[in-house]
Amino acid sequence: MTASEGAPATALDAFIDALPKVELHVHLVGSASVPTVLELARRHTGHMIPTDEESLRRFYEFRDFPHFAQVYLAVNGLIREPEDVAALVVGAARDLAAQNVRYFELTVTPYTHVVTMGMPATGVTEALDIAAREVADLIEVAYVFDIPGEYGDEAARATIDHALTHPPRALVGFGIGGVEQDRAGHEEAIRDAFRAAVAAGLHSVPHAGEMSGPETIWEAVRELRAERIGHGIRCVEDPELMAHLRETQLPLEVCPTSNVCTRQVPSLAAHPLPRLLEEGLYVTLNSDDPPMFNTTLTNEYRVAARDLGLGADGVAELARNTVRASFLAEDRKQAILDELDAVRAAGPIEAAGAE
Repeated sequence: MTASEGAPATALDAFIDALPKVELHVHLVGSASVPTVLELARRHTGHMIPTDEESLRRFYEFRDFPHFAQVYLAVNGLIREPEDVAALVVGAARDLAAQNVRYFELTVTPYTHVVTMGMPATGVTEALDIAAREVADLIEVAYVFDIPGEYGDEAARATIDHALTHPPRALVGFGIGGVEQDRAGHEEAIRDAFRAAVAAGLHSVPHAGEMSGPETIWEAVRELRAERIGHGIRCVEDPELMAHLRETQLPLEVCPTSNVCTRQVPSLAAHPLPRLLEEGLYVTLNSDDPPMFNTTLTNEYRVAARDLGLGADGVAELARNTVRASFLAEDRKQAILDELDAVRAAGPIEAAGAE
């Protein structure tokens, strides 16, 4: 349970619930709910995933990021058919729509489905298209294709090939995740993939500076032409980088509970999000892999408001930042921003901010 879960409902909770939201940093496999993972674990054989809820919760207690990556890949091994991919998208969409989320950009790692699990690329793409259509009346979904960095050159080439030859209709971005230190020695293949993606009109949204230092963020900025940075919290170690991020207002996709659960920061109290804001950096708020971290996007807003001291005003501004940093069409952005302003004006701001 995260720090703000279980607290009694307050005016601040009601205000956060009412905020229209956008989610920019959430992963397909990491969004699989506990009941969904249990159902898949019971249906399939030949895996290490627990089949009861208590044991699965313990399975999701991570020692560090490499351990998290191992668990993540184990859960990915339960997704064996394109229909499973579609079901995960639909499940994530329904969960987010219930939290007043209007739009989300879902990170998909097709390499792990196509190469690791043997699904046809066209089948994965069709599943993503079917799911997006199915939830269109609830929420708008866009996709980001993500290189699993620990698989090196092969993954970089396979991911960009999939993005260029069999893209889902809602594909808007191209990223890279996984263990950042494992990118060493594969820089040229990764850069080539990003060059091709940007040339094809995809937005560059690499993970960087989550578990490695500022040099990974500089690489993303200088070589990968990043338009947003996934996490980016290690930027605080480099004053020159902080100054660059402040000047350019390059958005950071910050996920506080994730960083605590994967031991990238020792506690919520030590999280750099307040400092990033104090330094004038552009911060968005996101959930990353919410069921694995026993959180939700709404709870991340509660964590930011209460545990990180931002209050109602602070989280309302984070919500605005996240809308503006999205790849939505400008008219859709403005409609959500107008709705946000209306909630902000009508909400119990003074009371909420004091709680």
